[in-house]
Formats: sequence, structure tokens, C-alpha cells
Amino acid sequence: MSTTSTTLVDRLLAGLPAEAIHTDPDVTASYARDMASFCAAGVPAAVVLPRTVEQVQHVMRTATELRVPVVPQGARTGLSGGANAVDGCLVLSLVKMDRILEISPVDRIAVVEPGVVNAALNRAAGELGLAYPPDPSSWETCTIGGNIGTAAGGLCCVKYGVTAEYVIGLDVVLADGRLLRTGRRTAKGVAGYDLTRLFVGSEGSLGIVVRAVLALVPKPPERLVLAAEFPSAAAACDAVCRIMAAGHTPALLELMDRTTVRAVNSLARMGLPDTTEALLLTAFDTADPAADLAAVGALCTAAGATEVVPAADRAESELLLQARRLALNALEAVKGATMIDDVCVPRTRLGDMLTGVERIAERHGLTIGVCAHAGDGNTHPTVCFDATDPEETRRARASFDEIMALGLELGGTITGEHGVGVLKKEWLARELGPVGMEAQRAVKHAFDPLGLLNPGKLF
Repeated sequence: MSTTSTTLVDRLLAGLPAEAIHTDPDVTASYARDMASFCAAGVPAAVVLPRTVEQVQHVMRTATELRVPVVPQGARTGLSGGANAVDGCLVLSLVKMDRILEISPVDRIAVVEPGVVNAALNRAAGELGLAYPPDPSSWETCTIGGNIGTAAGGLCCVKYGVTAEYVIGLDVVLADGRLLRTGRRTAKGVAGYDLTRLFVGSEGSLGIVVRAVLALVPKPPERLVLAAEFPSAAAACDAVCRIMAAGHTPALLELMDRTTVRAVNSLARMGLPDTTEALLLTAFDTADPAADLAAVGALCTAAGATEVVPAADRAESELLLQARRLALNALEAVKGATMIDDVCVPRTRLGDMLTGVERIAERHGLTIGVCAHAGDGNTHPTVCFDATDPEETRRARASFDEIMALGLELGGTITGEHGVGVLKKEWLARELGPVGMEAQRAVKHAFDPLGLLNPGKLF
């Protein structure tokens, strides 16, 4: 251990138990990156796993005093390299701060620590007749702190919205160790600037979230799912537009192209129709979901669906949704590595987006599968490639960039829910422009003047 590392550990031990500090290279290496395996990651000087707010404050005071960069982490399920270590940094893992502190059925809020797993919160809320709607595909493992850091979305955003709409208050440890409380516990509140929303999606670059007040909703009825097969992705996207224009509000509206369907079948033998060019899944959790599904089924048929099959019960519905949740793992198995985009476009341009991705795949000779939260225009073009082949890797990166350029051209954004991280830094500048970037950097400097928090991310 270097002298610098020894000094860092000694200072940390003044406010942390020894078991919360790790310097073994094998251990620190396991915390070096998130699930964006193709993004560069550095070598941490140490990993700390605090259990209290006071311990986090001590970590940040120490880091500020010694000018050591700090990379906050949750469960590391992110897909943009936003939790990747930088050389010599202190990795601050918050997974041990995993208590649900309060659930109030009257106020319809939950107060939680950042290491609480998304699904665990939803189960606890469900016991009281409530629900926490945001449900990223990794909801069984991802943490609330990580969801807040990336402003995560999920399958049910089309009806219930994204993480930002449920975070109403935060406790945040600032770079110098001070504790900032933002937001409220009340149903309404507009006092001062909305700093809460500023921290949501900031990827740990402005402060460390140590407690969150989250809005809950009444637990909805069980949802029923309908699957519709289409002869083309364009026809499926037309159905999406018809459904939304007709005023329907499905609990989810998900699309899988032929490449994704075949990948899921190959991985899990789920019996999805290999002959389909696009599969659209829609669900309702209304009082009469069967009637809603029938109406949507008719719209799908009018858009050219070759088969429309409503699920008979909850078990069949969950089987179809499990197929969708397996999509990214299945595509990764195609070539061993993936670059996963999350370009979001207006719903009216969804067909153009998928058609454009098909052309990009053909031009570069690559397999690119697309699954999408079609109801809100959030697409996940997933470039499959052999990471051991330099030429194929180059083409994969080129296609990834072309997909982001296509999204901007169609009036969209480079990231709907995964965040910028290190993967999309140059594209953030293109989307925001020079004035936007100047404002972003000014905000960063106001909260983190030494630039210690998650350096190298966003910009």
C-alpha cells in the first residue's frame, strides 16, 4: 500500500469501523465498474461501505481534506459507466445503508436509505396496500439510490412515470461533508428552487444521497397482458400511435423486434413466435382490463397485426413480461458483448427510429436488436458484437454513435433512463449545446468546486 493510501485509510479509520474499509486489490477490482463492461474503469485506492449518514459525512470530509476523488455506487446495475472507478479514487458503496425507515399509508410516502432494493420497497409497500411504481428491468437487484442517480425508468413509465416523479425529498451529503435536506414530506410544496429534481439524475456528481422521501400510490389491481404479432416493426409502431391517440393509458406498452424475440427464445426457450417481425406487449391494471385489452387488440388488428393473443390470467401475463425482462441478457448472449443505447424519441417518430436502426445494422454488418418502452418512445437498440475482434468492436462503436445521432435528428434525446456516465459524454455536449453545457458546469461547480464527486462523468 502506498503512503498516500495509508494516510487515506488512517484518516478513514477515525470515523469508520475497519470492516467497512477495503484495500485488497481483488476486492477493490470487483467494485471498479458497472454493467457497461466496455467502458473504461480505473483502479480504486479503497472501497468503503458505510452504514450511517455520519459515516458518509466522515468519508466526504476526509476525501475533501486529502483531495481524493469519490465515486458513489449502488448495486452497479447501470449501463453507461456512471459508477465506474477512476484511478486512485475512493469508491463509496451505499449498499449497506438498506433500511426502509418509514412507510405511511396516510401520507402515502416511504422514507428509505439509498441501498434499499427497488423490489424490496415495492413488496413492503404492497403489504400496506401501496406501490412504488418505477420498475427498471433490474428491479430485483438495483437500489433506490442508483435509481435516483440515473433517474431510472422502467416498463410502467407510460402510465406511472419515471423515478423523478416519485422523489419528493432528499437528504444529501455534500462534497465537503455538510448535510443538505431538500424537498418535503407533504403532498404539495413549492418553497425555493427545486433542488430535489436537480439531484435526481445527477449521477452522484453533486452530492451523496443518504435518505429519500418517495411518493407512493395505491396498489393497482393485477394487470393483464396482451401480445400482438406484426409483420414489420413499422406496423407495430403504427399500432402504438393508434393506441395512444385513442386515449388509452396502458400500464405498459413494450416492443420487441425480431432479433430480440429470437434471442430470448434461444436463451430461455420461451416459445415466442420466431416468425414475427415485431412483438408488442400491452398491459392494463384497470378495473376491467379484459375490456381495455379487447379495445387495444382491435387497434392492433387495424394496424396490421397478424395475431392478437390476450393472456388468460396473471401467470400467463407474468410469463410474457418475463420474456421482455430477459431481452438485454438474451441479446448479450448473441455475441458475448453489447452496447446498449437508450435513445428516446417522440412516439410519432418511433417507426422512423426502428427503421433507421435496421439500416444502420445492415450498413455495418452487425446484429442490433431493439426492445423498447414503446409507450413513451424510449428505445433500447442493442449492438451485439465480439469484443475480442477489434474491427467488429470499431463497427459496433460507430453504429452506436450513429444511433444516437439518429435519435437527435428525430427530435429525441440521447438517454431516456440510463444516464450519460462516461459512455455518452461527447453526445451530451451535442444535445445541450454550448450555453446548456456552460449552465451545467456552473451547477456542478456550485456544489462540488473541487471536482471530487464522480469525476469524468457527464462532462
